[in-house]
Amino acid sequence: MNNTAKRTGSQRVPLWVFAAIASVSFAADLATKQWALSSLTPGEFTPILGRFFGFELVFNPGAAFSFLTGATWVFTIIALGVAGAIVWVQPRVRSWWWIVTLSMLLGGTLGNLFDRVFREPGIGVGHVVDFLNYNGYFVGNVADIFIVLSAVGIAILAFLGKPLDATSAEGDVANG
Repeated sequence: MNNTAKRTGSQRVPLWVFAAIASVSFAADLATKQWALSSLTPGEFTPILGRFFGFELVFNPGAAFSFLTGATWVFTIIALGVAGAIVWVQPRVRSWWWIVTLSMLLGGTLGNLFDRVFREPGIGVGHVVDFLNYNGYFVGNVADIFIVLSAVGIAILAFLGKPLDATSAEGDVANG
């Protein structure tokens, strides 16, 4: 391996890449929620692919499947912890795959955290705006998509043994 590859492998992924992906993820969630709030009627299903998929505006005080609806503040604390952990670990990340995964997780987490902090019924206990209805099984939002994609990414990266500080020797930073 030449010296250029070694130097490239030891460099951090630029902060702007992390910030850009997290910002785009967060903005996409906020923009789609704003669209849902201005375009949809709460509780009314609008089919897109029959009953399989459609839009239905709901306000979720809990987690997935309205889990723990009476403990909204717990999810606010968890989201703050997740966001803080991602920001704390980011400077040590050398892997492009991990940066993409963690920045999408941060953007999705911030999207739902925004709702918890700034939406009714109040600070820290706000209800999350959900509007993507998956065959009546659950209703989610764009932040949830980023969070689920990140969870899958974390599982795959962990299964493959990709460390956060992967070097070009593992074909990560140098080869994307």
